[in-house]
Amino acid sequence: MRMPVLAVLLSLNALPCAAAQAPRAADPAALEQAWRDCVREAYAHQPPAQGRAGSQRNALDECKEREDAVVAALMAARDVEAGRDARSLPARARAWAASVASYVVDPVSSWIAMLRN
Repeated sequence: MRMPVLAVLLSLNALPCAAAQAPRAADPAALEQAWRDCVREAYAHQPPAQGRAGSQRNALDECKEREDAVVAALMAARDVEAGRDARSLPARARAWAASVASYVVDPVSSWIAMLRN
């Protein structure tokens, strides 16, 4: 009876600390730093008899949730940045024309110049 009550009290006591230490979800730099710290700590606790590759793999597996959070934050930041930096229709048309020129016109013109020589 005492053991479950003690476990609940200890877990409730630890929750505010964990919430205070968790970085904001929108800050990719803080999330990445937290992930790196997690990986370092997890790697330090691996058994010494285990190989280096196994220790690295296990450390990465332990911090998979934080890695997923970093990737999600980076992708969200990229999407927001891409929305602000959207190109206009004429700019996209010029980029398309330049791409066509580089893949079609330039090789054909160099081929014709080679035939002339």
